[in-house]
Amino acid sequence: MVNGMIGRKILMSQIFNKYNKMIPVTKIKVEPNFVVQMKNLEKDGYKSVQLGVGEKRKAKKPQLENSKKVGLSFSPTILHEFKFDGDLKPGEKLEVDQVFRKGSLVNVSGVSKGKGFAGVVKRWGFAGGPRTHGQSDRERAAGSIGATTTPGRVYKGMKMAGHMGNKQVTVEGLEIVELNKDENEILVAGSVPGAVGSVVFIQKSEKKKKAYQEPEIPRTPVISGKEEKETEGPKESLAEGITEEPKSDHSAPQPALGEEETTLESEGDSGK
Repeated sequence: MVNGMIGRKILMSQIFNKYNKMIPVTKIKVEPNFVVQMKNLEKDGYKSVQLGVGEKRKAKKPQLENSKKVGLSFSPTILHEFKFDGDLKPGEKLEVDQVFRKGSLVNVSGVSKGKGFAGVVKRWGFAGGPRTHGQSDRERAAGSIGATTTPGRVYKGMKMAGHMGNKQVTVEGLEIVELNKDENEILVAGSVPGAVGSVVFIQKSEKKKKAYQEPEIPRTPVISGKEEKETEGPKESLAEGITEEPKSDHSAPQPALGEEETTLESEGDSGK
């Protein structure tokens, strides 16, 4: 089956799972994708399938002719190649539930939002220069970008000010929390690159899902950082099943009311 599909980012929202935990989600519209072209090892050197989605209003004749070869009466707006296993036919229609399922992990690729020209503090997170000793105008400056005579040049890839955003970005390991076949929509946990309405490419992820562990509730309620004292009573040992009686506050037994008087009288008799 196909490894991915073409979709479009709709909006971002939030839901609550069975543990009453809030999860940020992104809604993606995945309309039916059509198989436009098949590529094989003998002719093209690799194996993939080209999927198309949408319909061009004013398509050129060569594009329409290529679509007619696979049995389509229109030319798709967006084309993208994906890996696939199994048998596919040119012109075949693929639905979202045929490729993805609820609970699986996917990688979402898209073009990030363009932020225009940005300095090094915003673009790369530089700390800036000192605010004192006559350096008040160097708060957001990049500082030194090179060394001395050796190497006598600026290294390639130096982080500097420039165009921020508007790049191909891939977010891996996003879980599909909801799949609506009737509306051709899926909800993925987390954020997705791109603006609302932008095209995204969804592929199956090789990452494994992590098990969620609900935090344990303490057996004894805790108030102000101190545990409440348990009520005194017979305790039963879990290991041996022996009942343990509650201990008294005084270790030595207390004499009865008449014992002390009897002892004093006997001492007086002996002195006589």
